[in-house]
Amino acid sequence: MTVLGTTGPLLDRTSSLVLTPAVVAHRGASGHRPEHTLDAYRTAIRMGVDDIELDLVITRDGVLVARHESEISRTTDVADHPELAHLRTTRTIDGTELTGWFVEDLTLAQLKTLAARERMPRLRPDNTAYDGVEGVPTFTEVLAMVGAESVRRGRTVGVMVELKHAAYFDAIGLPLDRPLLVDLARHGLDHPWARVTLMSFETTVLRRLAGRTRLPVVQLLDVAHRRPADLVALGDPTTYGDLVTRDGLAWIDDYADGIGPHKALVLPRDADGAVGEPSRLVRDAHRAWLTVHVWTVRAENRFLPTNLRRGSALDAPGDMSGEVRALLDAGVDGVITDHPEIALRTAREVRAPDVVGRVT
Repeated sequence: MTVLGTTGPLLDRTSSLVLTPAVVAHRGASGHRPEHTLDAYRTAIRMGVDDIELDLVITRDGVLVARHESEISRTTDVADHPELAHLRTTRTIDGTELTGWFVEDLTLAQLKTLAARERMPRLRPDNTAYDGVEGVPTFTEVLAMVGAESVRRGRTVGVMVELKHAAYFDAIGLPLDRPLLVDLARHGLDHPWARVTLMSFETTVLRRLAGRTRLPVVQLLDVAHRRPADLVALGDPTTYGDLVTRDGLAWIDDYADGIGPHKALVLPRDADGAVGEPSRLVRDAHRAWLTVHVWTVRAENRFLPTNLRRGSALDAPGDMSGEVRALLDAGVDGVITDHPEIALRTAREVRAPDVVGRVT
């Protein structure tokens, strides 16, 4: 008797903590639409994603909106609005000096006069066809859309919420967690059965949330040499590399339900930029009963390991499916991606031998 479909890397595959690893749309289907627009989220939901991921910042009048960062000149047409020219300024956020227009300097009414644009027009020129079609959505608008789409499609779509620049917003008197919990309660999503996950690269805001909500909390982890911005502000030398040790994971386990590591922490690259065997991170996290959602998987060669690129053009599509397969083989519980259709297809292919198998 020969059992087919059980050869290759699946033999050594680390088990996920969940029955079916999730495919999460990073800022929506941002490989196909300008990020953090309702169209990007809806496109991802139509593709069949389990969850959408969105980032939250806050306006001058305390309204949470979906943007990847506070400075918005790359993702909106704010520079084309002469009535807002006086608000252009320079400030330092999380250790980086930036010049432009900042959400926290605009009221919601002012922000709603702006149109969204593709962040990377040279890399993704097709997305520019949607420039100017939509504006910047509020968090409550996103939640309403996800609720409506869930009803329409007969399945609950999850929301993974990342709080951006939390310590910075605390320092200027605009904490993110208070309006976050108010908005979630308004939509009936403040209970442990809601499909909502709260995330941040900063530890302080997550610890605060862990004491105020029963929603799952995920500690995001950047590459090893970087440091959480809140700990930098406190003079704490802890790096993300410290947090992925067993002691670091045990510390995270005090307040979080999972981790969200940069993909290089799970699939380290060698000196040539190629990936091979996974690290111990997923196994160590699972031993601490922490889930693992890895970020960010993108289809273009420039974002892929060198041994998964196709051709020499950095902006051309490579073997993203190979990277997703390697991450699933490493046992991750979710993949956060700009191109969810590829991840969904690969996840189905990987699951098929496990679920069905063939005996001859």
